[in-house]
Amino acid sequence: MTANATETFRTAFQQLAADDLHGDALKAAASEGILRDWTTALTSVAVATCREVGWRASAKGHSSRLLPIRRSEYLALDLMAFAPGDARWLFPMAAMEFENSRREDQIAYSLWKVICVRADLRVVFCYRREANQASELVRSLTKQVVEAMSLEGRVALEGETVIVVGSRSDAETFPFGYFSWWKLDTNTGKFSRI
Repeated sequence: MTANATETFRTAFQQLAADDLHGDALKAAASEGILRDWTTALTSVAVATCREVGWRASAKGHSSRLLPIRRSEYLALDLMAFAPGDARWLFPMAAMEFENSRREDQIAYSLWKVICVRADLRVVFCYRREANQASELVRSLTKQVVEAMSLEGRVALEGETVIVVGSRSDAETFPFGYFSWWKLDTNTGKFSRI
């Protein structure tokens, strides 16, 4: 994996979400606020993105035989991606949650879940109707989840943790105006917009 898993994934994700094959359903669901459809479309784009960066993904509607136990969702995570390999029990490169609930506690739970997993990249996708609601959500999630960790635990956290807030803003610049990306700095314990 590259030194910057977030940027590798983000670049491929934005390219795929911008094409008609992958992006149209996601854009329509976000614009209409139909979050069940948004989650389904987002899952498909994320699985395709994993393929694009050389990972093998397993998610709802995209089951795999990567591990000896066949599942679509491992560890009750919405998506788990693995690097190529022949080991029977692979460890994840990425763990992702696609949280379509508007409830902040539900989003916080998704962030807590991915932080509990050892992976190079941990991502929580969530939704807010308006883009200007993202920074307040990220501040609140930081206070609730990140600040609950001990300093030693947070600094020792390996891999990258990202919150991606989707919205229905800036339709003309989809997907770039629809998603705000926030990466955790384990030294400061704060998410910064990237």
